[in-house]
Amino acid sequence: MRNIVLTGFMGTGKTTVGQIVAERAGLAFVDTDAVIVARAEQSIAEIFAAQGEPAFRALEAEVCADLAAGGGQVIATGGGALLDPRTVEVFADGNLFVCLMCDLDEIARRIGDDPLRPLARDGVERLARLLDSRRPIYARVPHQIDTSSLTPQQAAEEIIRLWQHT
Repeated sequence: MRNIVLTGFMGTGKTTVGQIVAERAGLAFVDTDAVIVARAEQSIAEIFAAQGEPAFRALEAEVCADLAAGGGQVIATGGGALLDPRTVEVFADGNLFVCLMCDLDEIARRIGDDPLRPLARDGVERLARLLDSRRPIYARVPHQIDTSSLTPQQAAEEIIRLWQHT
């Protein structure tokens, strides 16, 4: 396995858990959203506002492919990264691919009214529709961990156990 890839809906803990996993496993941590912001020299909200979601998704797919080609990393993806089937393919090939899941109420509590999350601005109803539309995509990821009632440390331990046994 070259990398540990964490995916899932916003607010499931990908970044927080990923940082813990990276530290404990002695791997580098990379957040695809941070790489996108650095490449574009704009925030995600600015990219969405100026160029639209399709432009953001194209840049996201490019960043994911570049990162998947590397090794020794814990990669935390954006919540919609798997909307591009090519991204699913590059992450599934030779990486430990884990989807973090969480119930909607807990997601809403975790993300609150975060202005940096452009797709979360329209309230819980929009989040519910978005999550429901992505569930089939997330269900295809080989490993699923429900973080609803886990601490970030507990979720990280589960991922490290998977890493050690694959």
